[in-house]
Amino acid sequence: MKRNSRHPGALPLALITALLVAPSHGSDQDGWTSLFDGKTASAWLIGGEPVPQANVQDGAINPHKVGGGRKLYVMYTKEKFADFVLSCDFKVSKECNSGIFFRMADPADPVQSGFEVQVFDSHGKEKPGKHDCGALYDALAPTKNAMKPAGEWNQIEITAKASHIQVVLNGERVIETDLERWTEPGKSLDGSPNKYKKALKDFPRTGHIGLQDHNHDVWYRSIRVKRLK
Repeated sequence: MKRNSRHPGALPLALITALLVAPSHGSDQDGWTSLFDGKTASAWLIGGEPVPQANVQDGAINPHKVGGGRKLYVMYTKEKFADFVLSCDFKVSKECNSGIFFRMADPADPVQSGFEVQVFDSHGKEKPGKHDCGALYDALAPTKNAMKPAGEWNQIEITAKASHIQVVLNGERVIETDLERWTEPGKSLDGSPNKYKKALKDFPRTGHIGLQDHNHDVWYRSIRVKRLK
C-alpha cells in the first residue's frame, strides 16, 4: 500500500496541520456546533420542509425514506458552510450505499453542485475504489480501506479549507487533495473519467451539508461542525 504522501493531490503534512489548527468560532468555547442533538432534526431540511421525527432513531438520524422512498435524496442543513471541520459517527446496514455531501449549493442537484464523501458497506475490500467508503465520490479513491463491518460505528472527519480537502476515517487519513489541481471537467487527476460536468476547482466553495438516502438504512450521530477562518 502506498504512503499517503504519494497519493495524487497530496499535501505536505505540515500544511495540513496548520489548516487544522486555524482559528475558529462556534457555539462553544472549542468552536464546535452540534448539528444533531440525538432527539430532533431541527437543524435539517428535506425539500425545504422539516425532516420527519420518524427519521430520528435511537439517538441517531437515518435519512432512509426521508425523500418518500425515492432512490436518491438528500436531507441537508439549514445553514451553509464554507471552510469547516465536520465530525460525526455513522453506521451502515448490509450493502448500504449513502454519502455525506458538503458545500452543496443546490439540494435538488447534489451531485453536480457539491462534493460527496462516499459512505458504503465496503469493509474487507483489499483495494478500495472511487465508489468505496471514504472516497471523494467518483473522483478520488481512499488511500486505504478503513471501514468497519456493517452494524459497527465508524467515525469520520471531513476538513474543507479553501481548496484543500481532507478526510479521516476511523483515525486514518484516506483523502487529501487540492481542488485547484482538478482543472478538467469529467476527468480525474489520474486521467480516468468522472461524472462531473465542471472541473472540481470550479465547484462552489460554500453550501449545505447533506446526508444521502440511497435506498438503504444508515445512521448518523454526534454530528458537529467547526467553522474555520
